[in-house]
Amino acid sequence: MFTTNPTREAHERLNNSELTEYFSSIGIVPLVTLNSPDEAVPLAQALALGGVPVAEVTFRSSAALEGMRRIKAEVPEITLLAGTVHSVEQARQALEAGCTGIVTPSFDEQVVDWCLGSDVLIVPGTAVPSDVEKAWDRGLRFAKFFPAEAYGGVKTLKALNGPFSDMKFLPTGGVNLKNLEEYMNLPNVFAVGGSFAVPSAAQKNKDWDAITETCKKAREIVKPIIDKKNA
Repeated sequence: MFTTNPTREAHERLNNSELTEYFSSIGIVPLVTLNSPDEAVPLAQALALGGVPVAEVTFRSSAALEGMRRIKAEVPEITLLAGTVHSVEQARQALEAGCTGIVTPSFDEQVVDWCLGSDVLIVPGTAVPSDVEKAWDRGLRFAKFFPAEAYGGVKTLKALNGPFSDMKFLPTGGVNLKNLEEYMNLPNVFAVGGSFAVPSAAQKNKDWDAITETCKKAREIVKPIIDKKNA
């Protein structure tokens, strides 16, 4: 059973299976795109205060790597993932910057195979059954479902549960506080991801308290569902 604020040492001891279990216990994986490295620490602190000590820092900005380094050094309770990873080199850089796992927007075979060969947690992007099959064939049982709403959302995930009953998904893309409960109630969803946990207006205005409150609201929604799934 995991707490929501493990120490840096505890993070480093978790294996890949335990990491996915940890994410499942939190239920939310915030998607973070940094405008500046200076945002990294206060934003990460806001996530942790909101009960969501996880950050998927994306390679959608040039501030990503330096932001990862600062979070690793100054907010060790945050479990770092690298998002929007398009190459093996980006994956290597993210791990050196302190990330514990890699998330890709699509099923990139080179990145996935490199992570598997290096014993690095990989949550590959999938959107259609052929993507899920590729993940399943490699022994993966956790994958991202992106873009969730554009590819049928809850309806598609329900359909995928038939032929891929042992796969668990991280739906991202169009997930928000309004449909969060619907996604989390699905048996094949282990957590939900997205930028909804970091409202763009709050980030722009450096309103870290607003981000904390958003995370608290999200946790209030998902925690009873997680408890029910684990009962």
